[in-house]
Amino acid sequence: MKKITKELIGEVSASAKESGRKRMNHNFHEKYSDPINRMINAVEPDAYFPPHKHESPAKREIFLILKGKVAVVEFDDAGGVLDHITLDAMRGNFGVEISSGVWHSIIPLEEGSVLYEIKDGPYDPSKDKIFPKWAPSEGDEGAKEFVDKVLSAFQV
Repeated sequence: MKKITKELIGEVSASAKESGRKRMNHNFHEKYSDPINRMINAVEPDAYFPPHKHESPAKREIFLILKGKVAVVEFDDAGGVLDHITLDAMRGNFGVEISSGVWHSIIPLEEGSVLYEIKDGPYDPSKDKIFPKWAPSEGDEGAKEFVDKVLSAFQV
């Protein structure tokens, strides 16, 4: 039995805070070849998740909030915000499923936020994500401004 406990969430969250990328995951799948990837993602507000989509092969992605608050955003092909939700268990927004081939990103809004993620496998980093030209890459100087612009498109 694989358990999601307060202690596990605390350990993964502490690792995220210490990480240079301000995020950390704990995989429940034992191999990247697993047909369903399942993981805890601990994310801090300074973490940047560039918009991306899973198209070839097509993969769905499901996010369930375990702790904190995280915005999930879908974009059109030009980078405009199509839809969004703030995952926050206290407000009754528990999860979201992103269809394959849809540009999307997550934006951590509170320290110590933790998601449970489910994604179609297998995981192959060379084919997993497609990144758009209209958004900064991870590590680019314009990432914070991009996130601020996205958040200003809706009220968090």
